[in-house]
Amino acid sequence: MNTQKKTLVIGASENKERYSNLAVNLLRQYNHPVVAIGNKVGKINDVEIVVGKPILKDIDTITLYLSEKYQQEYYDYLVSLKPKRIIFNPGTENDELVELAKSNHIEPLEACTLVLLKTGQY
Repeated sequence: MNTQKKTLVIGASENKERYSNLAVNLLRQYNHPVVAIGNKVGKINDVEIVVGKPILKDIDTITLYLSEKYQQEYYDYLVSLKPKRIIFNPGTENDELVELAKSNHIEPLEACTLVLLKTGQY
């Protein structure tokens, strides 16, 4: 198995039918540490969903489940975390944030977190 990658899930939801929920569960299944940010406090199994922009360290990957129109308020926050990469899941594509990531030496990746995990590419 790949090494553990501390992952920030933005757009996390307690709704079991949401892809963000599936991603949190699958990331935990693969033993990746997870921080989840959503629009309301909650819990996905052992992962607390927090609101706002908590101070975080050692984030390897940010995976987005937030549509483009809601991402702008997070631009500075995402860059400040200095992740290795940002995964733009289907429906979250954003050319402006891709360019911002590149200019800050963060790899933008248009992919599906669930597929990456299940195919060993995470």
